[in-house]
Amino acid sequence: MIRQATKTRLPKRIGRLDELAHNMWWSWHVKARQLFRALDYPLWIISGRNPVKQLRDINPDKLQAAANDPSFLALYDSVMDAFDSEVSTQDAWFTTKYPNVLSGPAAYFSMEFAIHNSIPIYAGGLGVLAGDICKEASDLGLPLVGIGFMYPQGYFHQRISADGWQEEIYKQLDFSEAPITPLFSSQWGRTIAEVQLENRTVRIGAWQIQVGRTVIYLLDTNVEENSPQDRQLSARLYIADRELRIQQEIVLGIGGTRVLRALNINPSIWHANEGHAAFMMLERVREEVEAGIKFDEAVEKVRANTIFTTHTPVPAGHDAFSVQLMDKYFCNYWGCLGLDREAFLDLGQQNGSGNESFNMTVLALTMAERCNAVSQLHGTASRKMWHVLWPESKEEEVPISYITNGVHVPTWIASEMAHLYEKYLGSDWLKRQDDPKLWEQILDIPDEEIWATHQLLKRKLRGSMLGWAQQRWTEAEVMPQQVLAMGALLHSEILTIGFVRRFAEYKRPALIFQDIERLKRIVKDRWQPIQIVFAGKSHPADFPSKCLLQHVYRLATDRAFQGRIAFVEDYDMHMSRYLAQGVDVWLNVPRRLNEASGTSGMKASLNGVPHLSVRDGWWDEGYRGNNGWAIGDGPRACKPDEEDRADAEALYRLIEDELVPLYYDRDRSNVPHGWVRVMKEAIRTVIPQFCARRMVKEYADRLYVPAIRESHDRGAKR
Repeated sequence: MIRQATKTRLPKRIGRLDELAHNMWWSWHVKARQLFRALDYPLWIISGRNPVKQLRDINPDKLQAAANDPSFLALYDSVMDAFDSEVSTQDAWFTTKYPNVLSGPAAYFSMEFAIHNSIPIYAGGLGVLAGDICKEASDLGLPLVGIGFMYPQGYFHQRISADGWQEEIYKQLDFSEAPITPLFSSQWGRTIAEVQLENRTVRIGAWQIQVGRTVIYLLDTNVEENSPQDRQLSARLYIADRELRIQQEIVLGIGGTRVLRALNINPSIWHANEGHAAFMMLERVREEVEAGIKFDEAVEKVRANTIFTTHTPVPAGHDAFSVQLMDKYFCNYWGCLGLDREAFLDLGQQNGSGNESFNMTVLALTMAERCNAVSQLHGTASRKMWHVLWPESKEEEVPISYITNGVHVPTWIASEMAHLYEKYLGSDWLKRQDDPKLWEQILDIPDEEIWATHQLLKRKLRGSMLGWAQQRWTEAEVMPQQVLAMGALLHSEILTIGFVRRFAEYKRPALIFQDIERLKRIVKDRWQPIQIVFAGKSHPADFPSKCLLQHVYRLATDRAFQGRIAFVEDYDMHMSRYLAQGVDVWLNVPRRLNEASGTSGMKASLNGVPHLSVRDGWWDEGYRGNNGWAIGDGPRACKPDEEDRADAEALYRLIEDELVPLYYDRDRSNVPHGWVRVMKEAIRTVIPQFCARRMVKEYADRLYVPAIRESHDRGAKR
């Protein structure tokens, strides 16, 4: 297999800049980012902080000047030494603790991966989690390859019209300026593998992203041999059309497995991130049956080293396909498994009725030896939901464990906060980030320093929002009220609440507007006001959530709020970092038991931004009473209207009686010591428990390594 990269003409002395630009390692290392900033700062900003585009567009004189600049060369050598050490060292955590355990990498299948905004192939939390796992696997030395899609149009860019309606804009990715490289087969060119869709063959190409030591392979059907229709199959993320969706999932699961085989990659572990990838398990069973093993024995062999992670706590959120679609796309496949139609359909049906939809989560749960939810509370909810598959077991014995999500600290930490941690916790704090004892020292940081750092981050957020508003103001169709809604009147001294997440009904983005007049009084208080920043996208096909977004946006343009409600348009990974680092409070109000975990509040907390949330997902584990605020009680059964009224009342009372007084209680130096105590407790309690390092270590210790050892034991007994 041939990997082709676009090479930039570089002076020999700094000739490895292109190699560094094509490895996303730079995106979570401060000095690597400083290197590209120092090369040409204006171009770094214009390029969207994308070094591949920067190197493509840079003036050759700038490169030559850098190659002759002693200070630049000193930074270059330091970065390249660190890069070489981290991507090649043999003394990383996994290789030290589990030497020679894995005969091949873990293969991690996911519909989306969020690595950096220069590769817009993600929609939300599922992709962010997948990206963070890939980065942390690299940091820990866990051999891992990702399998996903190269969406040239990605997820949509968001524009909000003057009347508040979301408009979706799709932009074609310029492959020459993205940190990805195509793979070529010496035999078939761009085609790496093939799948059958109905009565036709669809060819699959692949692109490679290097993420430190981790490699992600992105599947692409836009190859010349395919029909125009099939070339568009991988164009966009999360197509609403069910037939296109099943085609994508066949390409991901079956095609992804075949691409790995074509690349001579033989994984030790196969990990499906949500049910989208479950066809991967069928394809591996087919391989075993083709090799002469009976179906039941093949299933047991595949099950032994298969991991499945479920993220969806409500039944309607799980992918299911009609019997008609399954007949259409698998009528020539089930025979290859040694099954008839009824036995095949039964693999994905809860009750085996024959007419029931084929559920991808059912398939994954029954074909994976180890299954996990993504928080303790989600584990309880998942065992209850899927008890029907194990009716003879007690609910608590349903084989779905949990590993609570975490976030990749180097990606989401503000460089200013990282500097503060290094100063007071030691230069090795990142290596010890999952050690709770380390974070006891956070209490030793002077309140004045941590508050000054937070105020700087708050001003950076405001500056970024103003820059976006000014840019939009230059567009002819933009109305004055839209600039107002973008946060032009926000003030950096006012208590700022952030609501930043995908817009969906269950996330209740409009809950804080339940009592408009009461909220206006809170927002406009003469001496102790608040302001609220919203950001998020609605799925293009989700009309109710688009109406919710419009409602929130129109309130942001309401003069009665004095410009203290803002909506950040088209936020991406870069803006989400500014938001998680720069608001004062992170608001989260999903309907209980509707959020599996959530991770955005973790990102905020590690930057000293406390969480204000109902006790759902990870916050049910994370809340300590002094590290943030819990809205209402824990999970309970009540009607949605009753839940909304009770939670809105609890939210208003918390803001009025606790948040506002604590935030504005200042000493003579204008430092709110009580508030800073909450910030410190958020940092101290959240980082070690909810970092990706703890999460990936748990996947290795509790799922990957036991699966490998059990698989070997089974093989030895045969």
